[in-house]
Amino acid sequence: MFAGLIKAELICRFRGMDMDDLAGVVLAAGQGKRMNSRISKVLHRACGKELVRYSVELLQTVGVSRLIVVVSPDNQAAIKQLFGDAVDYAVQPEPLGTADAVARCADALEGNAEQVLVIGGDTPLVTNESVLRLLSDHSNRSSQMGLLTVTDSQLKDLGRVIKKDNRVLKIVEAVDASRTSDEVSDEVNVGVYCFEAQWLWPAVKRIKASQGGELYITDLAAIGATDGAGVFATGAGYRAEALGINDRVQLAQAESVLRQRVRERWMLAGVTITDPASVFIDSDVTIGADTTLLPNTMLLGKTSIGENCEIGPGSIIRDSQVGDTCRATASMLEESTMEEGVDIGPFSHLRPGAYLETGVHIGNFVEVKESRFATGSVMGHFGYVGDASIGSKVNVGAGMVTCNYDGKDKHRTVIEERAFIGCDTMLVAPVTVGHDAVTGAGSVITKDVPPARLAVGVPAKIQGEIKKTG
Repeated sequence: MFAGLIKAELICRFRGMDMDDLAGVVLAAGQGKRMNSRISKVLHRACGKELVRYSVELLQTVGVSRLIVVVSPDNQAAIKQLFGDAVDYAVQPEPLGTADAVARCADALEGNAEQVLVIGGDTPLVTNESVLRLLSDHSNRSSQMGLLTVTDSQLKDLGRVIKKDNRVLKIVEAVDASRTSDEVSDEVNVGVYCFEAQWLWPAVKRIKASQGGELYITDLAAIGATDGAGVFATGAGYRAEALGINDRVQLAQAESVLRQRVRERWMLAGVTITDPASVFIDSDVTIGADTTLLPNTMLLGKTSIGENCEIGPGSIIRDSQVGDTCRATASMLEESTMEEGVDIGPFSHLRPGAYLETGVHIGNFVEVKESRFATGSVMGHFGYVGDASIGSKVNVGAGMVTCNYDGKDKHRTVIEERAFIGCDTMLVAPVTVGHDAVTGAGSVITKDVPPARLAVGVPAKIQGEIKKTG
């Protein structure tokens, strides 16, 4: 983020634009009826992140000093929960179009910003580089209105940009285009604009409603051209940046582009992905160098993977932290932590609250929930550990189960350092197995086992002291 801020400052200050005078508006009040969803369109996710977050974070990255998100009465609570006090808000009471949405920001911004950057809340594919180029061109040309465009004759549902002598004359919406001689253009509007604020606020009041009663921000191009104002287009870096989202088909298309961008970014940063098409990495994931991601692996949410790890094949890791030199084979991690040098799997499951310290080994078909394994402990095969504290260098035999739930409450199990838990041991919580203690195979432990003692039987009885060897 800070690299983007520095780059924006350098470009815009060099061209005469002070970033402190640049405000941003994110249009997030649209109904999105074609999504056929009870969820607001801008709150649908692509690559693990809400669509509106892409627009907000983009404007923050390029250095916008003040940012207003335009919300609707229906989605304002959810969006405010998402961003909190990091942005300001304006409410558009009725869906009266993009120009009406921008006008809702006039009271807050008029006289407080010299330039206004506007972007839709459903455009996750627009890049920082393209917006920086737009800002630079807008400042260099001293224009009243700048807009981002791409040239592509296949994008049929976007507004056509009509130009003469490099100046924009108007934007013809796809539904209105008659393809007459003066409306033929393969240059289309991306939906990102930069305005001179002193020109914007009077001009937006002059927009006339469409037959459907809506006010469109694109009409400002024709108003500017009629007035002799400077209205210019800046080409975006990639065709895909024009792909907005109106339905779930387009959402899937955008997600595909975003995921490829994420994979390429991490591969260029030193991560090996052996079969990129089968690996899914969310936008907020971080991965260390020399880590290898094997096929059919998913890294989701705010997951962090360290260096020199091997993840997969077939692993799913969500909102978890994995340290350096770890291995997770065909396993699932949710809200869990693996410190350095931990390996798990195949076919094991770390549920929320699982914490494996350095050097822990979890083998196949093990489930761990709200439990901590201390350094060097081992659970090689099968079993369930819930609400437990496992000391260092404990050996947990196959089939061990912590019986942590009595039908009403959860209870904790404590296994102290160097204990040896025999195969098929049932630990009926609350219970403690002392350090260096041993439980016999198939034992049911209902009472605390003192340190260095043997417990065997059903229910288990405490036997003699364990003699240390070696």
